[in-house]
Amino acid sequence: MKYNEQLGCFSSMSLDEDARWLDWVTNQFESIAGDDQEIDLEEFKTALKVKESFFAERFFALFDSDGSSSISLDELLKALDLLIHGSETDKLKFLFQVYDVDGSDSSGSGDALLAGSGSIDPDELRTVLKSCLRESAISLPEEKLDDLTLALFESADKDNSGSITFEELKAELENFPEVMENLTISAANWLKPPQEEQQKQGAPRYLTRAYWLNNSRKLLFLVLYTFLSVLLFITAMMQHRPGGGWFMVAKGCGQCLNFNCTFIMVLMLRRFLTWLRATWVVRVLPLDQNILLHQIVGYAILCYTLVHTTAHIFNFVQLSQSGDYRLWEYLLTTRPGIGWVKGTASLTGVVLQLVICLMVLCSSTFVRRSGHFEVFYWSHLSYMWIWSLLMVHCANFWKWFVFPGLLFLLEKIVGLAVSRMGGLYVVEVNLLPSKVTHLVIKRPQFFHFKPGDYVYINIPTIAKYEWHPFTISSAPEQSESLWLHIRSMGQWTNRLYEYFRQPESRDLNPKRLEASLRTRRQRRKAQVSAKFGENHRFCNIKCYIDGPYGTPTRQIFTSEHAVLIGAGIGITPFASILQSIMYRMRKQNCPSCNYSWCENIKDSEMKLRKVDFIWINRDQKSFEWFVSLLTKLEMDQADEEPEGRFLEMHMYMTSALSKNDMKAIGLQMALDLLAKKEKKDSITGLRTRTQPGRPEWGKVFQKMSEENKGKVHVFYCGSTALAKVIKAQCEVFSFNFYKENF
Repeated sequence: MKYNEQLGCFSSMSLDEDARWLDWVTNQFESIAGDDQEIDLEEFKTALKVKESFFAERFFALFDSDGSSSISLDELLKALDLLIHGSETDKLKFLFQVYDVDGSDSSGSGDALLAGSGSIDPDELRTVLKSCLRESAISLPEEKLDDLTLALFESADKDNSGSITFEELKAELENFPEVMENLTISAANWLKPPQEEQQKQGAPRYLTRAYWLNNSRKLLFLVLYTFLSVLLFITAMMQHRPGGGWFMVAKGCGQCLNFNCTFIMVLMLRRFLTWLRATWVVRVLPLDQNILLHQIVGYAILCYTLVHTTAHIFNFVQLSQSGDYRLWEYLLTTRPGIGWVKGTASLTGVVLQLVICLMVLCSSTFVRRSGHFEVFYWSHLSYMWIWSLLMVHCANFWKWFVFPGLLFLLEKIVGLAVSRMGGLYVVEVNLLPSKVTHLVIKRPQFFHFKPGDYVYINIPTIAKYEWHPFTISSAPEQSESLWLHIRSMGQWTNRLYEYFRQPESRDLNPKRLEASLRTRRQRRKAQVSAKFGENHRFCNIKCYIDGPYGTPTRQIFTSEHAVLIGAGIGITPFASILQSIMYRMRKQNCPSCNYSWCENIKDSEMKLRKVDFIWINRDQKSFEWFVSLLTKLEMDQADEEPEGRFLEMHMYMTSALSKNDMKAIGLQMALDLLAKKEKKDSITGLRTRTQPGRPEWGKVFQKMSEENKGKVHVFYCGSTALAKVIKAQCEVFSFNFYKENF
């Protein structure tokens, strides 16, 4: 629970709870103050975690009621008592004094905390708003800062006196009820009461009815998978009873490995699964969670191999005690003659154990998310060695492998043929903020895809043998080009960005005239590129594409109410989808009159009645990735009222402080006022107002549930941590949840 929400409960504390909280604050104070039992300005800044020194200094000055340049425990408790237990007017007076930069209490009576003096002029307000911008990590031109200052000042200065009094500020704040409800300095998280930390959330979501209903296909599949594994294990054990207990366990695990080492391949037949998504099978099997199931089977293989190897070791120990061979000979030589290919079962088993453990280790989240995707990529290619060794290790493995292996081989051949057909080139590159590379690829005629699909791309100039998956961000209706937006998060993506960041051409061909011709052409292209900006250029880089492959987002057009949630660069699949939607709902104008209408060219599968698009970004510059696209989408709906819009957008900036934080109240009020006046948001330039902080998913989903536009399907692309939060809320509201995985 957020601190500002906790403070709303403090006024109703019992005496016992109040006493415990007082002890907690005292302990926190002592841990920060040190031996002198006084908090100076630097310690105060550290405790509050305030980025901008302006607010730390203003809060410190108001807390320091005796003007001693340090805060005692009594002064801290007095200030916190006002902010937590004080009246609404007391809190507003504190806020007014923060903004009243020139205001002071010359009496030395210590009443500066309770009664602000003077008034706020435009220059004081500008100083405060500038600090608000820095605290929220928002960068705006000086002219825009002036506009924000004047918008707020003119709205608050009711009597046109040239200054804002306390009463005028209070009247202005009353226009923002959500601010009045939770007015506090929410940065003081270090004073969180202990009982709030220990508060439990109730029953785990895994025990709720909603969880079982929303995950029924996956759970049913796991039950069937577990049942089949147990059946195979018991059957194999019964067939090898004469060999003893450890031998039975080893054979049971071996049979399960025969099944799992081929089944794990089936779960990654992307082209086959993409075809299945267009059939009724998608309603029965959890095809959208094939990556998760692939990981589960991978860990099952690791467990089976460990138990299988351990059981064989114990069995060899028993044999070595009464036989002609020692333990190391059973494990590391072919002398005992174990196995159907010249007694190599033990040797191949040891190698298989090592390779599988290494593959699982290199596939861990830590490796994949730490910028070393290539480690995962190359280690995963060892599956070819694993299958080859299994053929030698186990006499019956080929029977399990033959049919899935043929499907796998066919898919690889088709993929190789498709990727090499036609000459594909990256013809245009745009380097976007936060190290995002926008590639424009000349689209081949034979290439057909659905909105939200992804491809594997290989650029020999960057890495000759590496293929990496990325979502297509252009719409299928764009017949001439294919867009990819690639964020630099690993070795390959960083090399890609740095390659195109260098303006100089790399002459890979030693032929003099050909190199000279290429240089002249690139100079002409550079002159054209200069018109678009220094980070935009035309090029002619050879590339290969394997795909397209389907994702859960293919079900968007069969939904009635679709909610698209993108976190950061997770917007890419939805960029394609939003463009496709607007192509299908294209606006037409009558040439002889001013009448306009939406030409509904949607196909028979499109059931959409409402689309809500939510984009969450950490910083301001990330919105530049697709701001031109979103602006165009807004213009297509400019004449429609908000309550009647087919597409609604919701923008969130997590680095910006919310309206109920004292350090951001003025800024958010000014942004609201200027947005109403200019009919566009100052942060993004869109009509849609950018909201500070993170969405309150309970309120967001409650509103969507009340709209009654049909069954709500939530589609998400972004971090796994946020996916868990959103999925839990979807279960509360009985929304279907789909996460992008590839």
